[in-house]
Amino acid sequence: MVGSQGEESLPRVSDAFRWTQLAIGVVCMVMIANLQYGWTFFVPDIQKTFGWDRAAIQWAFTLFVLFETWLVPVEGWFVDKYGPKLVVVFGGALCAVGWVINSYATSLSLFYLGQIIAGIGAGAVYGTCVGNALKWFPDKRGLAAGITAAGFGAGSALTVAPIQAMIANDGFQAAFFWFGLGQGIIVIIFALFMRTPRSGQVPAPVQNKNIVQTRRNFAPTEVLRQPIFWLMYFMFVIVGAGGLMVTANLKPIGADLKLDGIPVSLFGLTMTAVTFAATLDRILNGLTRPFFGWVSDKIGRENTMFIAFAMEGVGIYLLHLFGHDPVWFVLLSGFVFFAWGEIYSLFPSTCTDTFGSKYAATNAGLLYTAKGTAALLVPFANVLQQQTGTWDVVFIIAAGANILAAILAIGVLKPWRAGVVRKYELQQPAGTAAA
Repeated sequence: MVGSQGEESLPRVSDAFRWTQLAIGVVCMVMIANLQYGWTFFVPDIQKTFGWDRAAIQWAFTLFVLFETWLVPVEGWFVDKYGPKLVVVFGGALCAVGWVINSYATSLSLFYLGQIIAGIGAGAVYGTCVGNALKWFPDKRGLAAGITAAGFGAGSALTVAPIQAMIANDGFQAAFFWFGLGQGIIVIIFALFMRTPRSGQVPAPVQNKNIVQTRRNFAPTEVLRQPIFWLMYFMFVIVGAGGLMVTANLKPIGADLKLDGIPVSLFGLTMTAVTFAATLDRILNGLTRPFFGWVSDKIGRENTMFIAFAMEGVGIYLLHLFGHDPVWFVLLSGFVFFAWGEIYSLFPSTCTDTFGSKYAATNAGLLYTAKGTAALLVPFANVLQQQTGTWDVVFIIAAGANILAAILAIGVLKPWRAGVVRKYELQQPAGTAAA
């Protein structure tokens, strides 16, 4: 049998096979999570060891995110053309090399280099795993993207205490070396088992009153000419910036609020405020991705965006008001991350719903570069904090940006996207339907 793309149509694979492919992607995402979410624990020791300005050190984080995101469309093109295996092997190797370089770095330029290499590797792994999930699950796209992204969001939760312990006992260089090497090797091993679906192996895209999905496949060059893509890009940037700012500065914020060493007892556990917040944040940042992805499969992408972005705006403002209290610092930072992490399931699934699954890795990668653009704002948050002496202005700006994104989601993106999909369904040329 031949599909509409001229490709031989194969029998449907079992759901067990699809979920196995999803699980492989999740393991790889867990292994790269520390590259972003573990960085905050290294910053104070790097600053203490070398005496550099914190904003200068945080440029290493920004460079990591830039190279993690802005090269994803290129890596996605290789995935769409050659499959996921080689790209993830390549990414795992670079993740290991980047942190090994950090372990030997004695200058800012070497830290920048290590973070650039680690960023390229993390982007190759991240973009491939999310793109593959979108392709394997057109019938549960929000949930599949959310589960995969959850590996990245929550993957570092179990290593928060071990990384901090190794930094305290053996130095941050040893933590960079051993965690970097171990994580990279595991990614390479699991990459060998990754596959991409072929025509006929997966269900058709879902269509109902809440989920608007195109059956047309837009090439990446077409996507970049669609104004609605740039609306999604802008929304991703303004929502992403606030979460990245807290991610990069959670420990410094706690230190500035004099909460770093204060013990907090919650849920039968006792930890210092920052360690507790970091652990809870990772868990909730992971859980939110499949949760809101699943919700979006039921009530629609834009409706879910409105709820989540509004929650984050309120959460950040409350953190500004009550974050000086150690218990509220833990609870509210967790709430903020729960309302933030879902962008990594909602935006990729919305992008693929709008532009089709054939080029899902590349097109979702183009949208994912918004995270890199958002990361450019992180050092400016540090500069603003240093100039004002508090985090108040930074928190207020971030809260306002999220409220704006919530309004745009329900008031502009929802009706506009429905119109775009209807327009191209009616005008769809022969031979462009999804297989």
